[in-house]
Amino acid sequence: MSILSRLFSKKPKLANDGFVNPIFTEFHSHLLPGIDDGVQTLEESILVLKKFEELGYKKVITTPHIMGDLYKNDSHNIIPLLNKVKQSLKDEGIAIELCAAAEYMVDDGFQAKIDKKELLYFGNKYVLIEMPFMEPAPNLKEVLFALRVNGYKPVLAHPERYVYYGYNKKHYEELWDAEVLFQLNINSLVGFYSPQVQKVAEYLVDQKMVSLVGSDTHGMRYLPALEIALQTEYYEKICQLTLLNNTF
Repeated sequence: MSILSRLFSKKPKLANDGFVNPIFTEFHSHLLPGIDDGVQTLEESILVLKKFEELGYKKVITTPHIMGDLYKNDSHNIIPLLNKVKQSLKDEGIAIELCAAAEYMVDDGFQAKIDKKELLYFGNKYVLIEMPFMEPAPNLKEVLFALRVNGYKPVLAHPERYVYYGYNKKHYEELWDAEVLFQLNINSLVGFYSPQVQKVAEYLVDQKMVSLVGSDTHGMRYLPALEIALQTEYYEKICQLTLLNNTF
């Protein structure tokens, strides 16, 4: 039997398999249909959420992109769409709890959004932010300062995917020491993005520099890799850390 066959034949270890800190809240996904580059139909949204329920998750905080002129989302379209999906979950008898925040690109327009104090956050004013993948955001320090001044707590999405940090890991230490929280993508643990990203993800876990984990699911195509990742040694290591997932 091949390695992949053995992995798929196992029941994914998630909610009740003796982990020190089992994860019941899925954080970071794109499951509101047609709003960004995530799921495009209500049907797929329901299918993905049903799968999360089967994996043992009790709550999903979905985080649609808000990014310049590409994804000009805000609470005015996110909340009504969230309520539509929640009603469909109820109609289908799927008991998983669904909430929404957002994933904000640190771009030229983000500062103005902070100043308006209308950010979609989760928990005690935690805000998920991301940067371009090719080079760091030039205004990152200013944005981090503005977030804190306005009472927000910055969470950096998938830090392992920023190659410019992966090649010079002191930047991770600087951000961590500055109390920027790190959210790791679970699929990074199985090379879903690249072998280099996997190595950096493992480094962050080994250094205990992980505050939250999420699937960053954009659709059904992400789920096979997620099932494999949930059975890895490094996922088990993550579950031994003190994470924030279950506090929301």
